[in-house]
Amino acid sequence: MVNKPASLLDVFLTALVPIIWGSTYLVTTEFLPPDIPLTAAALRALPAGLILLAFQRYIPQGQWWWKAALLGVLNIGAFFYFLFLAAYHLPGGIAALIMSIQPVIVLIYGILLFRNPVRATQILACLCAATGVALIVLRPDVMLNAKGVMAGVCGAFSMATGMVLAKKFGRPDNMPLLALTGWQLTFGGLALLPFALTTETLPETLSLRNVGGMAYLSLLGALLTYALWFRGIARLPALTVSFLSLLSPLSATALGFVFLGQDLTWAQLFGGALVLFSVYLAQPQVRLFGFATLTRKLRISDLS
Repeated sequence: MVNKPASLLDVFLTALVPIIWGSTYLVTTEFLPPDIPLTAAALRALPAGLILLAFQRYIPQGQWWWKAALLGVLNIGAFFYFLFLAAYHLPGGIAALIMSIQPVIVLIYGILLFRNPVRATQILACLCAATGVALIVLRPDVMLNAKGVMAGVCGAFSMATGMVLAKKFGRPDNMPLLALTGWQLTFGGLALLPFALTTETLPETLSLRNVGGMAYLSLLGALLTYALWFRGIARLPALTVSFLSLLSPLSATALGFVFLGQDLTWAQLFGGALVLFSVYLAQPQVRLFGFATLTRKLRISDLS
């Protein structure tokens, strides 16, 4: 498949995804029943995948059966489980902070697997990102939970690996993007389902609040966002996409400020500026209406 030139619209649509994902922590703690990370992950992925497959009736061919299954487990199944586990055991900002090591993992993959050179811009972007996210979410009164921290690290590794492989595999010309998204969501949900059914028990009754939270996470937080996410992976460098994921802790912090009454300090505002600067450093030259709109050349290698 031949990739189209990246545009500002591509960057904007891809950036919307982690902004929406930042609401996962708020919705999980305020709307979902407690202590059902596997069930929540399966119900987020599987319905969304089946809906997409109902509209995009495409059957994978040959090696794309195992490729779609592997990507589904990494990008959806394992990642969703670790994401919900972290969200249940950590404050949203802290969970997002741990997940934000993803760009560093992608950078290491580029060095080890693709022999990409390490560049000063990459190091500066990683340092700005780490410092910025830490300033946003770390507070003296925050208590860390070892299980939640480990879940966050595993989730970051899972999605970083899935992102690099998705970029490496590409997409067959005859496979619609929504079909690939649907198969990944379906495989990811199916991988989680037996564990959820055998290890967790749903509450006897679900409130409208619970149902609404799950519908939001499945339709907006999975169906829409993953279609945009995989579109972004196809059109932008993998490391660029991974840096856009840093918008998630910004979103989680902003939502905590608006809806939970959490304080917002000058240090957090400065941290947000550092994160945005790191995201800028990771952007390639993009084009809008056929004309280059950023004069800086591509500085971060495309993992393809």
